[in-house]
Amino acid sequence: MPSFAPLRTGDPERLGAFRIIGRLGEGGQGVVYLATDQTGANVAIKWLRAELAGDEVSKERFMREVQVAERVAPFCTAAVLTQGIEHERPYIVSEYIDGLSLHRVVDEQGPRAGSALHRLAIGTATALAAIHQAGIVHRDFKPANVLLGADGPRVIDFGIARALDTSSSLTSMAVGTPSYMPPEQFMGHPVGPATDMFSWGATMVYAASGRAPFGSDTMPAVINRVLNQPPDLGALDGALREIVAACLSKDPGMRPTADQVIMRLLQHPVSSGAAVLAQGAAAAGPAQPSWGGAPQHSWAPPVQHSRSKAPVLIAVSVTCALLLVAGVALVIPWSKIANGGTSTTTISPEAAVDTAKPSTTPPTTAPPRTSAVVRQRKLPGGAASVFESATDPITLTAYEIYNKSKKEWVDYAREGRTGSFQHYPDNEESILSPDGRYLATRGKDYTSDSRDYLIITNRATGGTTTIKTVKDPEVSSISAWSRDSERILLNLEKKVSGKWQLLGFAILNVKTEKVEMVRVNDSAIRGSDFAWDGDEQGVVAVPGKSGLRFFDAKGAKVRDAPEVGELPSGTQDIFSHDGTRFFTNCPGGDDGDHCIWDAGTGKEVERFSSDCDKVLGWYDSTHLFCWEQDNSRLDEVQVLGFNGKLTRKLLEISDGLDFSPTFTVNPSGGS
Repeated sequence: MPSFAPLRTGDPERLGAFRIIGRLGEGGQGVVYLATDQTGANVAIKWLRAELAGDEVSKERFMREVQVAERVAPFCTAAVLTQGIEHERPYIVSEYIDGLSLHRVVDEQGPRAGSALHRLAIGTATALAAIHQAGIVHRDFKPANVLLGADGPRVIDFGIARALDTSSSLTSMAVGTPSYMPPEQFMGHPVGPATDMFSWGATMVYAASGRAPFGSDTMPAVINRVLNQPPDLGALDGALREIVAACLSKDPGMRPTADQVIMRLLQHPVSSGAAVLAQGAAAAGPAQPSWGGAPQHSWAPPVQHSRSKAPVLIAVSVTCALLLVAGVALVIPWSKIANGGTSTTTISPEAAVDTAKPSTTPPTTAPPRTSAVVRQRKLPGGAASVFESATDPITLTAYEIYNKSKKEWVDYAREGRTGSFQHYPDNEESILSPDGRYLATRGKDYTSDSRDYLIITNRATGGTTTIKTVKDPEVSSISAWSRDSERILLNLEKKVSGKWQLLGFAILNVKTEKVEMVRVNDSAIRGSDFAWDGDEQGVVAVPGKSGLRFFDAKGAKVRDAPEVGELPSGTQDIFSHDGTRFFTNCPGGDDGDHCIWDAGTGKEVERFSSDCDKVLGWYDSTHLFCWEQDNSRLDEVQVLGFNGKLTRKLLEISDGLDFSPTFTVNPSGGS
């Protein structure tokens, strides 16, 4: 028999076709009742509070829970059955989960341990993986919102959840439960899946110890501990302790994804018995492995500019992340995750287009598939829109628009991987590190001692570091981050007779703040740019108009690949995400003839043609992406399959708008 509290004065006897039996609980939004349908089956009904009935914002928030829950796989939450309105107050009818909350179970029965704790960790991490894959950030994951049903844990109460589309002004509001909230929520910074992983880690500490890792006393005390002190991990040890410690990192960019947590837990089963969990708990500190690390390859032939190089057409930073779709797990080995390495396994589930703002260009062949809704977001600064879903391999993180009246590029960068775009009037260019931790920018002016410089901003803390490079009139334009987010490749350039010439390259070590300048005495590559080679042990450039020339990290020529054809003008990211292949225009062909080459042998492995005007880079291991400019009113960036078909729109730009976007990988998915 379900456990419930008796009804109170003012509680309804019926809501719609459902008979009310008793109270299951209540919160800030509404009261949750136990009810039965016409067949006698139990259901749960959440009814908006009477005092909120006249508040349209509260109604909208309440009903958003329906939309959110319907997007999440039903195995991880209480499925929504129907909805209705009674006395001008909406209600939601959902599946009844016959089980107590984790908070109540621990409070009444004591902490979890051994296999029970391990099953709970895997079950809740799997629920969060499904929630994030649906494009949702829960924002209030805590023990009270985990129901322990007979068939496993269920995550409930999406009342303050938000979609990963963070255009809403509510996105950064500090809503949630303080003992389980990460620093970025208190600080009003944009939130994302990493926010829920912090809350998951705190919930696992509670499950294992009966107390939150940062306490649960006064709010000021809790907030101070969350922001400034390490967590108390209690009785946790082994792999679970390591995982939870990483999830409780102050820096959201250092936290693992739900998918990574699942695979780590599967690779390291729980220690036998609660006694083992308790041993050494006091001595074990909160390990902080390095998470993420993303392969990134950029390619940028020089363009005319004032002090520095004007933005090229497109720049892409790419990482390879685990994607859990339709029950299929694509595995990144834990050792690679912890050490900043990568994997190149790819999956392409079918795209679902948001019916509220559908794409105007239907796919001509099966698209690279995603498991979340594709949403259109209008971009500030010009007539342009991005089309994205939570499981896209790449995400727009910055862009520049050319102001024709002022004859200058205007820089915009994203507040986090999924936040809103902000105007940075003093930036010449911006590029996000693969792990999302740092934003590297270059200013429009020289320093007072005539130096070019970069500013490295820690996106979690807001702290900045200024790194000086070359002297006026030379510039040091940004080429790309390294996979491990520890180095930045720069191009050293100088304008000679009105044309920019490549003088060499520099490698900036972000941790040591040291810059190694490398001058390259090779006249054949003066009109090119440098990019990382496939394994990032050296660099490549284009000698003349075609082929590739490989150099080591000291600037010495290693080898040539002369017969591979020309690169499309303005192309970036010619190497595949794992560095094993690259693309060019086919020898003797044009921009519509594409060849894929083996980076080690130089042999051709694929050849196809398309309607693309210019290929820009790799979308995943089986798709490129390109400009498609046949429409007289709109230019588009489209995903391109190796069959030559355009399969998915990524960007839509009004014809005549000079637009230079920068993409980075989505941490919830990738190739």
